[in-house]
Amino acid sequence: MPRARLTTPFVRLRTFPPRSQISRYSSIIAQRASPLPLATTSGCSKRPRIGPNVPSVTPERRQIARMGGTAVEKEGLVIPLIDFSKFLHGTPDERKETAGEILHGFQNAGFIYLKNHPIPLDVVQHTFSMSANFFRQSDEAKMDVSEQMDIGDITKERDAAPDLKESYEIGREGEEKHPNQWPQREEGPMAGFKKDMLSFHDLCKGLHFQVMSAIAVGMGLDDGFFDKHLDVGDNTLRLLHYPAVDSSVFANNANAVRAGAHSDYGSITLLFQDARGGLQVRSPTGTFVDATPIEGTIVVNAGDLLARWSNDTIRSTIHRVVEPPFKQGPTHPARYSIAYFCNPNFSSFIEALPGTYATEGEKKYPGITSGDYLVQRLTATY
Repeated sequence: MPRARLTTPFVRLRTFPPRSQISRYSSIIAQRASPLPLATTSGCSKRPRIGPNVPSVTPERRQIARMGGTAVEKEGLVIPLIDFSKFLHGTPDERKETAGEILHGFQNAGFIYLKNHPIPLDVVQHTFSMSANFFRQSDEAKMDVSEQMDIGDITKERDAAPDLKESYEIGREGEEKHPNQWPQREEGPMAGFKKDMLSFHDLCKGLHFQVMSAIAVGMGLDDGFFDKHLDVGDNTLRLLHYPAVDSSVFANNANAVRAGAHSDYGSITLLFQDARGGLQVRSPTGTFVDATPIEGTIVVNAGDLLARWSNDTIRSTIHRVVEPPFKQGPTHPARYSIAYFCNPNFSSFIEALPGTYATEGEKKYPGITSGDYLVQRLTATY
């Protein structure tokens, strides 16, 4: 359900989907209830292992990363740059090798960069342009699709360190009881907004299938292993705007960030950055390292649910968005990013993947539906 979230520099906006989406997820799950048993609350209290307690990067792992190039290498963090065309169009050996690089990237860093992916650069640039057009609308126009917050929510947000951003979310089109909310007027700069966003949503959904296929091949599974868990497309496209901010906001607020440190909930996230950057990934030493934008690439990170699904053989890494250094003038300029949050179908039953355990006792987590997992995480957050 898309929401335009309006803010001032001193109001913190949620990193994760808002409370109002908890009921949305719950209702959708009820409509597509799984016949499989759900995990108990106590069994689901375990969380995937995340954070700085990660294994060292061995020379062998560094070599694997360099096979496709390295996007980031600092403080023990090695994020590989993967030529995805070799998986999509290469020989069987190239497909297998590239799938291995992708899997190792997720196992060691929790992040990869993809180049030569199937989403055209001009389409990405156009989507950024349409996103900017949306956020340039009047506050009145944006409030038409803005979530409503109660007094308790506002009080909690004011007490927290500020995240300086506004966002608009687009879920799967076709949920009759929980429809996407679109701008009422599509003319001028906003002409074709809905059509273009749904088209981009579909392109990202296709890439979700392809990345998960590569993970499957890397794990020695059939390349279509995950398809039955992804076909509904319970994913969210989020347009993000980090407004221009007076430099004094950061100078006078030591904890001010564009988006606070967090891990993502779902399977993977596709992140499209503008040239300004600001994404930082936590390294094995506990420091945050810049994940600098590389034109034409997509940053892909593994989420908590994929870590759980993989029995913690894949890593969900803490990351944040900060304001990049800017020395010209008293104002930090606006920046934009686009994130596509991928999830298994809400009705899919998630348990340790084949090959990640030898005995039943080695399964770290009980099985659970994707939807129930997300609801539990959202409820715990809010």
